[in-house]
Amino acid sequence: MRRNGKKKVCVTRDPDRTRGRILAAAITEFAAKGLAGARVDAIARRADSNKRMLYHYFGDKEGLFRAVLRWKIGERRALMEGAPGDPEENLPFRFEMMCRDLDWVRLLGWEALQNVGDRVVEEKFRRAGMARALARARREQAQGQLSAEFDGRFLVLAKLSLAMFPAAFPHSTRMITGKSIRSPAFQREYKNFLERFAVAFRPAQPRVNPGAERK
Repeated sequence: MRRNGKKKVCVTRDPDRTRGRILAAAITEFAAKGLAGARVDAIARRADSNKRMLYHYFGDKEGLFRAVLRWKIGERRALMEGAPGDPEENLPFRFEMMCRDLDWVRLLGWEALQNVGDRVVEEKFRRAGMARALARARREQAQGQLSAEFDGRFLVLAKLSLAMFPAAFPHSTRMITGKSIRSPAFQREYKNFLERFAVAFRPAQPRVNPGAERK
């Protein structure tokens, strides 16, 4: 409670709201500068908070980075649980996810550049997510939605690559296609390409022997 002149003003703290503001500010800073270049004071200012509160909720800068990773991975997991299984719909869906969350793609790019060793932040947690993606791919192979001709690991990697590359490498995308990743025309054309290309992920249709049909 604070005094404002003669009146007492009650200040209500909302920890969840404060944490949410800090996380939202943090992903913007991490996406722009990476873990090494991000500044705690800049995050606190952007969140309309202070460093003391940031340290209170997250411990330190790496603790905040861990929290951002868990938040974004959880968010994407929830989206993927409702994703269509048919590759013709799944690939464009994944690409749309990337276009809507360019900060996440940039953050992963910074992490790859700045992490020169084998240590990955929150690796156990992230491996569990990858394992779920692989289990889903193998389940879809067993159900006849994905081709069983290919190793499920490489199918997961290929789908991720196709969906993420334009967002991860916007300059290459623009030089190759002449259009920005943010261009609605590019997004529409690339989604159409993914829908048509998705046939490569489907199980091959058995060939019909015309002679056998006449017997």
